[in-house]
Amino acid sequence: MRLLLTEIENSTEGITVEAMGQALEEIRKPGVVQEFLEGLVPDILAFLFQLLVALVVYVVGVRVIKLVRRLIGKGLEKRSADQGVKQFMDSLAKTVGYFLLFLLILSFFGIATTSVMALVGSAGLTIGLALQGSLSNFAGGVLILMLKPFRVGDYIVEDAHGNEGEVAEISLFYTKLNTIDHKVIVIPNGMLANTSLTNVTSTDRRRIDLTIGISYDADLKRAKEVIEQVLREEPARLQDEEIQVVVTGLGDSQVDIGARVWVPTGAYWTSRFALLEKIKLVLDENEIGIPYPQMDVHIK
Repeated sequence: MRLLLTEIENSTEGITVEAMGQALEEIRKPGVVQEFLEGLVPDILAFLFQLLVALVVYVVGVRVIKLVRRLIGKGLEKRSADQGVKQFMDSLAKTVGYFLLFLLILSFFGIATTSVMALVGSAGLTIGLALQGSLSNFAGGVLILMLKPFRVGDYIVEDAHGNEGEVAEISLFYTKLNTIDHKVIVIPNGMLANTSLTNVTSTDRRRIDLTIGISYDADLKRAKEVIEQVLREEPARLQDEEIQVVVTGLGDSQVDIGARVWVPTGAYWTSRFALLEKIKLVLDENEIGIPYPQMDVHIK
């Protein structure tokens, strides 16, 4: 029995020593790590080369996009296109150009553009639902440029929310307005295309409508004469348009006189403010009272 155990122990020790020896021999071989590194280096170099080519393509592509945008701008200028059309087409060319550049760069990394387009096509419904508002704004921008309810430089009043200002830019999805106090209002094109708005500067002339209330005790004829004289002396008044000074209403405590005069669109606010001040001064000079709300209290 002891002999059998001794033989088994010797055989086990022999196998263990032999296995350890073989492992040490494998580790001592110099080509294992070297072969691994040599196999990894070509992949790294290939990736770096692809990255360098993609970087060069990006730089060149950006310059090409700028060149195309510049050519489109010059072509629209030759055709005397509106500023809004120029801005819209510039935004469209920029968006399409960068999208194509992105697909081209992906192709250098082995990603097939057909697969990307197929993925976009298969996800078209989901993307359309997610971008429903953006697509509506894009369609609204196209309608604005086609129907031309306003142009860049016009002063508009959006009736739904009362936003107003001078149109500064019509882009793919939004329209920017500059207010009188130099604020910027950004309105989605879809909202502007589907709501009513007032284009204040669509024509070259505007009519100033003023309502002046005078006391019932005042001389009505004299009040109309002095108001008409002020209107005629307005420097910005259009000479070919008629002046109107009429009674427009009989209120609880005043007689309403309507004064109407035409001026160039650009001089509207300046003339309006000046006329209000001059009318007040001339009424005071002629002792024509302008009533104000008052209450008589009788105590018993």
